[in-house]
Amino acid sequence: MRKSVVAIVGRPNVGKSTIFNRLVGERISIVEDTPGVTRDRIYSEAEWLNQTFNIIDTGGIEMVDEPLLNQMRQQAEIAIDEADVIIFMLNGREGITAADEEVAKLLFKSNKPVVLAVNKMDNPEMREMVYEFYALGFGQPFPISGTHGLGLGDMLDEVVAHFPENEETEKEDDTIYFSLIGRPNVGKSSLVNALLNENRVIVSEIEGTTRDAIDTKLRKDDQDFVIIDTAGMRKRGKVYESTEKYSVLRALRAIERSDVVLVLIDAETGIREQDKKIAGYAHEAGRAIVIVVNKWDTVDSDEKAMKDFETKIRAHFQYLDYAPIVFLSAKTKKRLHTLIPMVQLASENHSKRVQTNVLNDVIMDAIAMNPTPTLKGRRLKVLYATQVAVKPPSFVVFVNDPELMHFSYERFLENKIRDAFDFAGTPIKIFARRRQ
Repeated sequence: MRKSVVAIVGRPNVGKSTIFNRLVGERISIVEDTPGVTRDRIYSEAEWLNQTFNIIDTGGIEMVDEPLLNQMRQQAEIAIDEADVIIFMLNGREGITAADEEVAKLLFKSNKPVVLAVNKMDNPEMREMVYEFYALGFGQPFPISGTHGLGLGDMLDEVVAHFPENEETEKEDDTIYFSLIGRPNVGKSSLVNALLNENRVIVSEIEGTTRDAIDTKLRKDDQDFVIIDTAGMRKRGKVYESTEKYSVLRALRAIERSDVVLVLIDAETGIREQDKKIAGYAHEAGRAIVIVVNKWDTVDSDEKAMKDFETKIRAHFQYLDYAPIVFLSAKTKKRLHTLIPMVQLASENHSKRVQTNVLNDVIMDAIAMNPTPTLKGRRLKVLYATQVAVKPPSFVVFVNDPELMHFSYERFLENKIRDAFDFAGTPIKIFARRRQ
């Protein structure tokens, strides 16, 4: 299910970052009483009325022709473009300013649902000041206080009411859905084109469920695939290409619909911090993952260089030690043939089920090899285990006391399960539960 997207926009210094931090429940955005402190869009996740949604904090929109302010405005425009619902933040103490009216014109052009949030209404007697904001033409203004957390519930009720109905269609049986994520210019589009130009591949276009995206159907070796579009760079040309931040939300949307996620790394520029952040989203979502090192034709591509690069990847992506690594060149199609079999393997392992009796044999053998730990004189007792889910494979281990299950021993059991059943390409989850 695709999560709805909410963007918080407004002129500088109206309290956008304070509200963002309250909604996501942690201090992510920098809050400072200086206009223009938040320069990039910042993404996180929030929840209201059992609905989880992505939320974007933006830099203040200024219509002044200065380079930095132009970049901030472009970033805000991209956020508006990505959003399903927009929270238009205003400063209630200052009333409607000329800058607010300019932002309002921008929002009218978007044709998106807009919820007016009049911030800094700290005292009940100030609430009558919100009526002037009806003049902006967006309907009811909601008085709130970011500092004290007042009025946010009513505002969020209105926001959630505007969420689009989930339009996601059911996936076709046995079709593997995979997406390509990564920084701009790592070769996502080139790799898609290389896959589609492969000999004996049947290609047809099907309408995607994500807005403004076209999924591409591909058949290879009697297996149906759907490549989920994550590029989106054609939409605003250089505005999108000039920033790494835009890719995060599109990656999140693609990950939500994927069975397997290909994390692309540029062999020429090497591993960047953004690579690790984007890969982390796929890992946290529990998707099968294949790491793809593209542009391998641009470097010294002997066996030693490959081993050295793999060592670097394992050091930077320690949480992805289960993910296989494929080295290829989308441009020359060198080693391209190794990719699809790895996608299939990761997908199969992502859906793998293990018989309970065989699983428990593996668990008991592991305990015999490495006895359970003790804490304050009490020993962990593992009674039995069972698999409760797939995509990713998830196991419940019933114990005498879950607090005695140290994370290191949980990791030991995970490694033994991996060794026994080959879960290459997929994360697995283990939950310790007290037997009732």
